[in-house]
Amino acid sequence: MEDCLNGVQCSHPSNPQEDYFPDHPPNPSFRVMQDKIICLPKRVQPAQNHSSISNVSQAIASTTPLPPPKPSPANPTTVEMKGLKTDLDLQQYSFINQMCYERALHWYAKYFPYLVLIHTLVFMLCSNFWFKFPGSSSKIEHFISILGKCFDSPWTTRALSEVSGEDSEEKDNRKNNLNRSNTTQSGPEGSLVNSQSLKSIPEKFVVDKATAGALDKKEGEQAKALFEKVKKFRIHVEEGDILYAMYVRQTVLKVIKFLIIIAYNSALVSKVQFTVDCNVDIQDMTGYKNFSCNHTMAHLFSKLSFCYLCFVSIYGLTCLYTLYWLFYRSLREYSFEYVRQETGIDDIPDVKNDFAFMLHMIDQYDPLYSKRFAVFLSEVSENKLKQLNLNNEWTPDKLRQKLQTNAHNRLELPLIMLSGLPDTVFEITELQSLKLEIIKNVMIPATIAQLDNLQELSLHQCSVKIHSAALSFLKENLKVLSVKFDDIRELPPWMYGLRNLEELYLVGSLSHDISKNITLESLRDLKSLKILSIKSNVSKIPQAVVDVSSHLQKMCIHNDGTKLVMLNNLKKMTNLTELELVHCDLERIPHAVFSLLSLQELDLKENNLKSIEEIVSFQHLRKLTVLKLWHNGITYIPEHIKKLTSLERLSFCHNKIEVLPSHLFLCNKIRYLDLSYNDIRFIPPEIGVLQSLQYFSITCNKVESLPDELYFCKKLKTLKIGKNSLSVLSPKIGNLLFLSYLDVKGNHFEILPPELGDCRALKRAGLVVEDALFETLPSDVREQMKAE
Repeated sequence: MEDCLNGVQCSHPSNPQEDYFPDHPPNPSFRVMQDKIICLPKRVQPAQNHSSISNVSQAIASTTPLPPPKPSPANPTTVEMKGLKTDLDLQQYSFINQMCYERALHWYAKYFPYLVLIHTLVFMLCSNFWFKFPGSSSKIEHFISILGKCFDSPWTTRALSEVSGEDSEEKDNRKNNLNRSNTTQSGPEGSLVNSQSLKSIPEKFVVDKATAGALDKKEGEQAKALFEKVKKFRIHVEEGDILYAMYVRQTVLKVIKFLIIIAYNSALVSKVQFTVDCNVDIQDMTGYKNFSCNHTMAHLFSKLSFCYLCFVSIYGLTCLYTLYWLFYRSLREYSFEYVRQETGIDDIPDVKNDFAFMLHMIDQYDPLYSKRFAVFLSEVSENKLKQLNLNNEWTPDKLRQKLQTNAHNRLELPLIMLSGLPDTVFEITELQSLKLEIIKNVMIPATIAQLDNLQELSLHQCSVKIHSAALSFLKENLKVLSVKFDDIRELPPWMYGLRNLEELYLVGSLSHDISKNITLESLRDLKSLKILSIKSNVSKIPQAVVDVSSHLQKMCIHNDGTKLVMLNNLKKMTNLTELELVHCDLERIPHAVFSLLSLQELDLKENNLKSIEEIVSFQHLRKLTVLKLWHNGITYIPEHIKKLTSLERLSFCHNKIEVLPSHLFLCNKIRYLDLSYNDIRFIPPEIGVLQSLQYFSITCNKVESLPDELYFCKKLKTLKIGKNSLSVLSPKIGNLLFLSYLDVKGNHFEILPPELGDCRALKRAGLVVEDALFETLPSDVREQMKAE
């Protein structure tokens, strides 16, 4: 050692391990990375006389201890350098390093890389959890998918091209109105409620008109399907706010995490030191208690911790801004007010909850997406698309193939279960009657004025809106209106202004309080109304009907079995000529009927009549020609029916009559007499008095024989005697030269009289009889009947 100090060249081992592993010299850098910390014992200063040696020992104490010196080589000029001898082997050094690493090194210096990794994973989890959670990820993926399709849809371009064609002055007025409405809002709170995210993007769409032409059928169907998807998605997403709540929570969690990281890292970064003093009680195993250690990664960790704090600070500030954005704006409400003002599509609805939140999020990327998406939230836009598809499907030629003649002998076009009313309908100028059935959201445009011949309109379970110009046309031209409805709210309010309307047919359930219903009270404005038919469940005649009684000529009330009471209002209908009270649960003929001196026809079908003694009062109704008392429980016909000398049509079918009074046939003007489906056994011979009789039916009775006087009614055209107990058909039937329809099926006939051949108007199609019985006729008679 002294020779080394005196300048003599010395050689010494670089590491004590060389004594134990001379053939495997260790890599110094490998040792540093492997041991994490390197420790040397602190020995007590030995008692030596030479101060130079003491100084050298202190200098060597800070270096790696050297092994015992090797024997000097033969060359006398080379002197081996000697260090402090610790008598520690490699295992002891490793043990010391590990103990000091665990006991003396601060936990922050030890676990800093792992803390960075854990914090990073937590941030990643907070940021991406809602993209993986099924309840939120499905909504996000579906929204992105629909949003892209809406943005690229040709219908969006088509709808916006129509908007871009508006008068520029009108758009400017809308914008000015919008600006004025925005300035009236006080403070920031007003803007928070409306959440008009698009307000900062006032640019107009520039749409190529050439690409905004008519859609083909495939594009139309795709757009229609897209409307349905948007509608269902909106209903589903607006029900909850799971996305908003999850995003707020994860943002709050990231902010809290950021604050914790900044706080403890700032306090502990100073704990990362290059030199560490280690005091562990392992003297019994190593001979030393105090050690001086070098943390090999301290310098690197110290620099990385400052960089890490900088990056986390930037990320944390971003999270704080996001949190400010979440609570400063009302993200659970989204208003399309600016879009409505700019585009003119006024029915775009505002949305809420998760749907609103996702639209706010997409606005942060590009507000144009929300703007184009709004087209598919508009019912007006959807109706325009449906109308376009409908017009392409129903061409004028196709509609003309459906034309037919209705019961009023008008040329009618029936349209059933369509998505709307095709505009091509108004190109069929020869149309006289339009029948719409089960069509929702019908809009009658001004082009209906092209149908100069239109007189009749039928609306069956349709909700109808009408253009003001179209209403003016219908007020002047429409004569007949039929409305069938399930809810009274489906009654079109504009029908009460049809001043030239002559016939009104209402079919549907009405309130029992109908007389107080404001809507029906408006009937008084129908000054030209002559025929009113109500098929419903009314319990009394509406006052509105009485208000039009001065010009009402025919009234029909068909109930569903609801008892009709308080009929005194009938007395006010002095001009009534036809009255039908069907299925109204009447037990007696209403006395108010006898005051209708202009009455010509009375129908009391399907009531609960059993006795008709008051029929004598009909003698005051000099104009009464038709009386229908069918489908009741009448057991007999009173004799004073003979006083109804003006009767021409009389129906007692489907009752329980057993005996026909001879006085019945004193009503010698009767042309139509129906007595079928009763319990009659005998036909009085006085029937021959009815010289004007043209129709006579006793089908399904118990008659065993017919009087010969029946065949005196030589004007008889229809004779129905089937399903009785007849066994012989008189040859005098040949006297009925005008007979064209004869029903004898269901009796006990064995042969038909050949005199049937004298009934020249009777053909095979008009003879209802068993085939075997028809064969009993002579062949020439059969051939005559078969001949056209």
